[in-house]
Amino acid sequence: MKGVYIFLADGFEDVEALATNDVLRRGGVATSLVALTDDPVIESSHGVLLTADTFLPELNTDHDGTTDQDVMIFPGGMPGSKNLAACKPLMDLMREHYAAGGSLAAICAAPGLVLSQLDDWQGKAFTCFEGFQDALLAKGGVYTPQPAVRAGRLVTGRSAGHAVSFALEILRGLKGDAVAAQVRHAMYLD
Repeated sequence: MKGVYIFLADGFEDVEALATNDVLRRGGVATSLVALTDDPVIESSHGVLLTADTFLPELNTDHDGTTDQDVMIFPGGMPGSKNLAACKPLMDLMREHYAAGGSLAAICAAPGLVLSQLDDWQGKAFTCFEGFQDALLAKGGVYTPQPAVRAGRLVTGRSAGHAVSFALEILRGLKGDAVAAQVRHAMYLD
């Protein structure tokens, strides 16, 4: 699966989804907002209605040529994270994507509910919303309460308050330090 996709389920955290999308687009990354079904309207955890760019059933799931520049992104929020984790086709796609060399990013509750469905956590650092770390700890992950943490092809973020840091870490991996610094500066975060 080629490209950068932000997967949205009803109950997603507004800031985590939209700040990530905004930062990546500011950095020149083409992103697509993906609904899990063929209904284009997804409702956030705060009642905001968002229209998706595409749908999970319509994605090209061919993994030929997948690299670390191809990213599946999972915002947190409740019950959004639970809804993402409960979507078997999405979780199967995530495991296949990662096995093919793709990158994954999740923030808030999503590392603990979504990324914990991967087995490859031994010795890898991660962050998440406090209280959602147990599943990753049980798989040998190392909890690090930082705004954003990169462990190879895995990026995790702590919470809505750290959504921009999370997005900048994804951007850094895609476009390098200079572009991430440019976007950071343009947003007056220096």
